[in-house]
Amino acid sequence: MATSVVRYTHPAQPDQAHWGVLFDRRIAPLSGQHATTADFIRHGQVEARAMTAAQAVVALDEVTVLSPVTLNQQFLCQGINYGSHVRESGMDPSNVPFNTFFTKASSSLSGPYDEVVRPAHVQLLDYEIELGLVLGTDLTAGTRVKPDQLHEVLAGITIVNDVSARDVQLPQVQFYKGKSYRTFGPTGPVLLLLEPAEWRRWPELHMRLSVNGQVRQDAYCRDMLHQPHATVSEFSALQNLHAGDLIATGTPAGCAAKAPGKLPMWVARHFLSEPTKWKMFIKGGLRNPLYLQPSDVMTLSIRTDDGALDLGQQRNVVVQG
Repeated sequence: MATSVVRYTHPAQPDQAHWGVLFDRRIAPLSGQHATTADFIRHGQVEARAMTAAQAVVALDEVTVLSPVTLNQQFLCQGINYGSHVRESGMDPSNVPFNTFFTKASSSLSGPYDEVVRPAHVQLLDYEIELGLVLGTDLTAGTRVKPDQLHEVLAGITIVNDVSARDVQLPQVQFYKGKSYRTFGPTGPVLLLLEPAEWRRWPELHMRLSVNGQVRQDAYCRDMLHQPHATVSEFSALQNLHAGDLIATGTPAGCAAKAPGKLPMWVARHFLSEPTKWKMFIKGGLRNPLYLQPSDVMTLSIRTDDGALDLGQQRNVVVQG
């Protein structure tokens, strides 16, 4: 049975983060003090999996839930990993056969209920619900992971919102810059530790993101173009991965940013200068009501339809920086 792990602070010790296992609305605190996600995965998993509801003595409503991924861990990402998002971005999935990778600054990680701060110079703020994979071991050499070996390399899964400043990311062609402002990576609330057999159910995970109660994104993880085993394999061939590192696996359709259509794109490509094209993009974006505004509330959930695997719910309010 999957284990729902949370990282939190208590008002009595606001500077001391704790780990515990969530049972409904109560937490069973772990005895160990694990400074990082890697420390918890290496030294706290056994205790966490053995906890029972009888040990849940801390009320969830009395604590502040933090990101289960600590700031020292790598924040790795996949782009255009759902055909629906590829199409809304103006491309044909059959013409994008490769796995697209980028990174976000680890300092963008924030809690599942923290405010998302829109920087003063950003006008086109967007959301992206994603399934986060959390590494369970160090991979310091290229490792070929088979579909039935996910439990050997991954510890668990979590919710990620890849918040993006489209008026920085796209005109400047800088994914890292446009996606790495502080608070642009709400993560959690839980790190769901899966049992080996449960990893087979990742395609059944149902992702939903709403803004002010209106559903914007609604899809299943099975729609990924590049599956987790292939992604971990390719990342490990490129660089070292460590226990606790986070891989965000891309987002489905429903983002605020969308391609303007084939004809406008053809005209822009052949007749407009780059500065003019992006000036028009931003001007059009300002008329798009889907972009996030201060006081907007984003609500995200990922779970199987039968509720057996449930990653909880994020709720973040946008504020002006």
